[in-house]
Order: sequence, then structure tokens, then C-alpha cells
Amino acid sequence: MCLIPGYIIYLLTFLIVSEVTQPDDGAAMSLTAALRGFFIVLLSVSVVQSQNGWGVTYTSTQICAVKGSSVEIHCTYTYPPRINNEIIEVQKRLWFTKLQQDVPVDLKTDPNYDARVEYHFFQNNSTLRITDLRESDSAQYKFRFETNSRSGRYTGTPGVTLLVTDAPIRLSVSVTLSGEIVEGSSVTLTCSSDANPAASYTWYKQNDQKPLSKDSQLIFSSIQSSDAGEYYCIAVNDLGTKRTGHNIIIVNCE
Repeated sequence: MCLIPGYIIYLLTFLIVSEVTQPDDGAAMSLTAALRGFFIVLLSVSVVQSQNGWGVTYTSTQICAVKGSSVEIHCTYTYPPRINNEIIEVQKRLWFTKLQQDVPVDLKTDPNYDARVEYHFFQNNSTLRITDLRESDSAQYKFRFETNSRSGRYTGTPGVTLLVTDAPIRLSVSVTLSGEIVEGSSVTLTCSSDANPAASYTWYKQNDQKPLSKDSQLIFSSIQSSDAGEYYCIAVNDLGTKRTGHNIIIVNCE
């Protein structure tokens, strides 16, 4: 879950353990993740899922990120130096989200990620970087490496789940009138946004902290002179909050 109080993103990580893909025996798994350019809180968890030298290590298994930003996912992988006196060498490393005929589809060959994916390798560490994030990038990402040994192919599961969403940053307010605003007339203020996940709305009157409506609409069915003043709407979703400017209502006396 991502929270953006005051437009700061807090990255919360969760441990999700499901099935384990192993070569012949098992290995230890790990993965670290970071969201560049934002304040991140990582709850690191060490996950040991296999033995005998094979593995990918994850310390985060879920990331929330905002559309248009960039994200980096890191992992460390291990393998035995020899199998049956054969020196083991890594020949292929890749990240993927889907299979094609049971074969992992390298993100670098996926047209949905064209020019937005970078791999960085250093010793037994791998980093996946995705730029210009889209909501369609929400998926489960896994690292796989293959060696010169027939039994030396390993996929780290369950991988890391990336959720790309929008904060409620584009708000608009419309006013519906039954005519000139005079005492007894009907006035409706409507707050809307294109937030994803969907936002909830609350209406307030300036200098009054008591909510007037916990709906997208603030309805005055028979407005009175005491209702004259400045009103604003606050939209909230899992990614943060946004407040509209003030909407001034002037009630004319007949």
C-alpha cells in the first residue's frame, strides 16, 4: 500500500510466500526494491526458500509506485561453483512477467516495455529499472538466470509485485444552479477527479472543520443567507490527498 500524505510517497513492503521454483534442490531467495526520487520506507524481510547454493534473495515482495515515475528492483542470486566437477557459469540473465509456451518472455523483448527497461549487473547482483511507469506495468516481476548446466536454470519466485497507480491530483468542481442564487433556491457543488484507485470526497466550509458532506456532492436544497461563504472539497485515495481551491457562494436576499 502506498500513502502520500503531503505528496510524499511511503513505500510499504509485504512478504508474500507462495510456491518455490527450484532446480534439483533448493536455494536461498532475496530481492530488494527502491523507488528513486521519493521517500521510501522498506520493511526488509529475509526469505530463505532453498538450499545447496541455488537461489534468488528477496527482501521486498511488493512495491507501490506512481504513474510516470521510475522504479528499480534489485536482487541477489547464488549458484554452486561446480556440479559433478563441471565449473558452473551463468550464461543468461533476465527479468520477466509472463510466459510464452512455458518460456519466460524477456522484458527487453516485450514491446510493451520498449526503451523503458534497463538491466544492470554487478557480480551476483541484478537491477531492473523501469522508467515512465504505466498502470499496465502493474504485474509480478521475476528474475531468472541460466547456466551451462542442464539442471542449472533458476527462477526466483514468488517475485515482486509492482502496483502502479495515480494519486488524486486532478480535481475539478462544478456548480449546478436552479437560477440566481437567492434564499430558497437550489445549489449543488460537485467535486470530481480521475484518480485511480477511486477517491472518496469530503466537503467543508472555510474555517469549519466539521464535514458538511462525505459525498462528491454538496447539496443545498433551499439555500439560506447563513450558507453564504467559501467551500472546498478534499479527495482521498490510497495514494494521497488533494484539496480544491475555495468556491465562494453569495446568497442574494429577495
